[in-house]
Amino acid sequence: MARALVTGATAGLGRAFAGRLAEAGWDLVLVARDAQRLGQAAKELRRYAVDVDVLPADLDDDEDLGAVERRLGDDAEPVDMLVNNAGFAIRRDFMASSVDDEDRMLRVLVRAVLRLTHVAVHAMVRRGQGVVLNVSSVAGFAPQSTYNAAKAYVTTLTESVATDLHGTGVHVMAVCPGYTHTEFHDRAGIDKSNMPGVLWLDVDQVVDGALADLRRGKVVSVPTLRYKLVAAGARLAPRALVTAVSSRLGRG
Repeated sequence: MARALVTGATAGLGRAFAGRLAEAGWDLVLVARDAQRLGQAAKELRRYAVDVDVLPADLDDDEDLGAVERRLGDDAEPVDMLVNNAGFAIRRDFMASSVDDEDRMLRVLVRAVLRLTHVAVHAMVRRGQGVVLNVSSVAGFAPQSTYNAAKAYVTTLTESVATDLHGTGVHVMAVCPGYTHTEFHDRAGIDKSNMPGVLWLDVDQVVDGALADLRRGKVVSVPTLRYKLVAAGARLAPRALVTAVSSRLGRG
């Protein structure tokens, strides 16, 4: 039976991806910092009669990150899909935040994604098949913050790796949602009151759209027509206009 490893698996998009995959019969390895929440998520997902292992890990910690890397590289119990979902944002602007906070965010959003993707695709190429989904954001199309810059990196890295993997049987895809109803903004203390209601998505819209795009062989998945238009506008509009609009709306 196929196995997927999902980071940030206890809430939001990570939990939704894990649920959809379990429903489809995938065994799971759940990764998150909170061991108690991991255990609860695993208990809930086992109702689909799949094997669910838990791996408590803080991806900002080198030892913990190394444990996840070793699990991904284990050919005895291969991981057929990696969902790189773990992440967070900080509320303060660049000039008001501490360099340690900015650095920690980069370690989780960029360094961990780089390392886990690298390990996963090498193991998958050895076996001739596999999938990596890197959860990015439409925020990566707009210059605003370290968070946006990190997501731009994730999308660009994914597109680059996809080219390298052509013909190997391994596929990578960046998932670029917009504002999504999860714990993300609340945990970061970000004010959501200035964000238009029409821009909000449910996690199922993002996950179902991503899995449909994966079946189509896409490399970048932007869920819903409204966000496809947002992404196209961010890429084509003058950068000064994109910067002004994204600064007004806040992080997506």
